Amino acid sequence: MTIYEMEGGRRLEGELSAQGAKNAALPLLSAALLSREVSVLEHCPDIDDVNVQAQILETLGCRVTREGERLTIDAAGAEGFEVPRALMGRMRSSVMVLGALLGRHGRGVIHSPGGCAIGARPIDFHLKAFSDMGVRIDWQQDELTATLDAARDSDVALPFPSVGATENVLLLAAAIPCVTVLRGAAREPEIVDLAHMLCEMGAAVEGAGGDVITVRGTKELHGVQHRALSDRIAAATDLCAAAITGGSLTLCDVNTRHMGSALELLRHAGCAVLSTQDTVWLSAPKRLSGFGVVRTMPYPGFPTDLQAPFLALAAAAQSGSVFIESMFENRFHHVEQLRKMGADIEVQNRVALVRGTNLTGARVQTADLRGGAALMLAGLAAQGVTTVCDAGHIARGYERLAQRWNSLGAAIRVSTGEDLPT
Repeated sequence: MTIYEMEGGRRLEGELSAQGAKNAALPLLSAALLSREVSVLEHCPDIDDVNVQAQILETLGCRVTREGERLTIDAAGAEGFEVPRALMGRMRSSVMVLGALLGRHGRGVIHSPGGCAIGARPIDFHLKAFSDMGVRIDWQQDELTATLDAARDSDVALPFPSVGATENVLLLAAAIPCVTVLRGAAREPEIVDLAHMLCEMGAAVEGAGGDVITVRGTKELHGVQHRALSDRIAAATDLCAAAITGGSLTLCDVNTRHMGSALELLRHAGCAVLSTQDTVWLSAPKRLSGFGVVRTMPYPGFPTDLQAPFLALAAAAQSGSVFIESMFENRFHHVEQLRKMGADIEVQNRVALVRGTNLTGARVQTADLRGGAALMLAGLAAQGVTTVCDAGHIARGYERLAQRWNSLGAAIRVSTGEDLPT
């Protein structure tokens, strides 16, 4: 287990470049499976989730090599169609391989996916969409076998703009010689990035970024070289680190158009924020104001992945905030841990009322990826020493987070331990 021991009260200041996007790299790796050639993905972060996805491709017969931020995927020999149970259990996004397996082989076998314990995230939308596209589904306990009986033109409607279901539909649709119309699609930038790569591979994808996407697929997809988006969630977390310490940060290599809701909230809390197309400069007051009412929503609304980091900022602010979690029913695990640090937070169902106060260092335990980032942020602002005990969550999505923040003036020591805190 990784343990982060951090001394709070240090002002963070300096410049960082944004890491590659976890939520873009994962579906792009699945897309590489659709070609029988070599694909090169640039700007892939060296984080656990991306490395697990690479291991999944290797078990299916791909050859995957990493050189810095570049992943090379040779999919010529990828004849496997079953994802091992152990790897499926390590992250939620492993389910996105199914669309690629169906597109390449016409069949795929997966098991119940893992990931953060943030509430129910069934794959019903994925399976209903596949069924509308001619896929037969067979469940046997926790093993799912999917078979594409006959590819056909399809009109698929999602009842909710699920990112994962949208990506799975695009992966299958790109690899069959049919026309697929997807309605109610998710609009996230990572969807657009996947659509760009599929077009580069030879498919025709129109409408990505809107709620109706049309795909004209082909069996002749080829290898490409593609650069993943920068990570808007990790970038906003870096800005939060400067904001909660009364610091300043210049953040480079990020598409600021994808960060509108986060930047607006930071301004609301009293930060000076200036941005160009690919750079953000933030200067924070000595202590933040509250955020008012914050509701998580599908893109372009405020992302659920930033609820925990911004709630940590609110806990250390000088006035109150209200957070409404509309996406997941169980995404306030970090609240109990923040309370150990003196946070004044009351949770009722999916609403958290936060009264800003002074935080004090404590020993806390992460329960999920974004909650872990929230505890790290709180530790930056807390008086004294905070020990964040992390069961492998933070490294799933943040690349060398302690080293990045130490370069700005934080004092974070990383060690390993055997026992969970009591």
